[in-house]
Amino acid sequence: MMTVSIVGCGFVADLYMRSLAAYPDIQVAHVFDRDPERCKSFAAYWGVMACTCFEDVLQAGGLVLNLTNPAAHFDVTRACLEAGCHVYSEKPLAMSMQDAQALVDLAQAQGVMLASAPCSVLGEAAQTLAKAVREDVAGKVRLVYAELDDGFILQAPIGQWQSESGRIWPAEDEFSVGCTMEHAGYYLTWLIAMFGPVVRVMSGAAELVPDKPGKDHAPDFSVGVLYFENDVVARLTCSIVASHNHEIRVFGDKGVLKLTKAWDNAAPVRFHRRHVLRRRLIEAPIGRRIRISGQTHAKVKRFGAASMNFALGPVEMLSALHEGRDCRLSMAFALHLNEVTLALQNGGGVHDMQTRCDVMEPMPWAM
Repeated sequence: MMTVSIVGCGFVADLYMRSLAAYPDIQVAHVFDRDPERCKSFAAYWGVMACTCFEDVLQAGGLVLNLTNPAAHFDVTRACLEAGCHVYSEKPLAMSMQDAQALVDLAQAQGVMLASAPCSVLGEAAQTLAKAVREDVAGKVRLVYAELDDGFILQAPIGQWQSESGRIWPAEDEFSVGCTMEHAGYYLTWLIAMFGPVVRVMSGAAELVPDKPGKDHAPDFSVGVLYFENDVVARLTCSIVASHNHEIRVFGDKGVLKLTKAWDNAAPVRFHRRHVLRRRLIEAPIGRRIRISGQTHAKVKRFGAASMNFALGPVEMLSALHEGRDCRLSMAFALHLNEVTLALQNGGGVHDMQTRCDVMEPMPWAM
C-alpha cells in the first residue's frame, strides 16, 4: 500500500480524491487545511484522517500533494521539501521564476522528487496525440494552434459551481492568479512533452474585464507564439472572454491532427488528410480516429467541465519511486513549464527562455 498526504482541502482537492479512489493500492494518509472546519468536513466526507497542524503532515513524510492557494505554493512546498518530503504541487509551481528555481535547487539538495500539475499530459488523449506525432501520421510537423478559451466566465453561474464535498469554486483566487497561469499548462505540457523545450516566446496579455470579483486581477486574455528548439512553432491562446474552445490542431505535411477537448482524458484524436478537389486543397471533413490499443489508465467520472484523472501525476511519482527510475514529470519539466507560462502571463513581447528540458518518455502503453 502506497500513501500520500494532502495539504489544502479546497475545490480541487475533491477532484484528486475522486481520482485517487480509482487506485485501491494508494491510501490518503493525512489531510490538512489552514481552515480547521474545512479540513474536518473534507476528512469526514472522504473518510480520511484530518491533521490539526501542518507539522503532522511533515512528520509523516512520503509524498505530499500541495493543493493550496497558488500564492501559498512556494511556502508550503518549501516546508515539505525541507522536511524531506516528495512534493507534487498544483499549478503553478511558483508565482515567480526565482521562487521556482529555489524549490528545484532545494529538492535536488534534499534528494527528493518535485513535480507540478497539470498531469493530463500522461493521459490517453495527450499520449495518443504524441504517438501520432512520433509515428509521422501527419508528416513533418510545422505548426500548432492551441486554444484554451473558456467562454465568458463572468456570465456563468460561478456562485453555483460546487465541488463534491461542498466547496464553492474560488472565483477571487482564480481571477487573481489568472486564466493563463491556471490553464495554459494543459496544452503547454503536451507541446513540451512532444517537441521539447521552447527557446523563445512572443506574447501579449491584457485584462479585458476589470470588474471581476476580488481586488488584484491578472490578465484574462493572453496569446503567445512559441518557438521550439526543434523548429516547430505553436500559437497558444488563453482567455475567459472568448467563446469556449479547447481545440488543438497539429499541422503537418500530410494533414492535420486534431483534438477538441483538452480536459477529457479520453477525447478522440483524429487525422484529417489533405486532398486536392477541383484544383482546390481541402482537408477531409471527418478524419480518421487515431487509437491506442489495449488498456491505458484508470478513467474517472465527469465532474463539471472536466473528465480528467487528476491522480495521474501522483501515481507517476509513486511508480517512479517504487521502481527506482526517473519521473516523467521531472523537475526540469516543471521549471521549464513555469518559465514559459510566466512569459505568456506577463506579455510584453519577446522572452528568451533560460531553462530547458527533454522530450518526455512515453507511457509504457503508448510506445
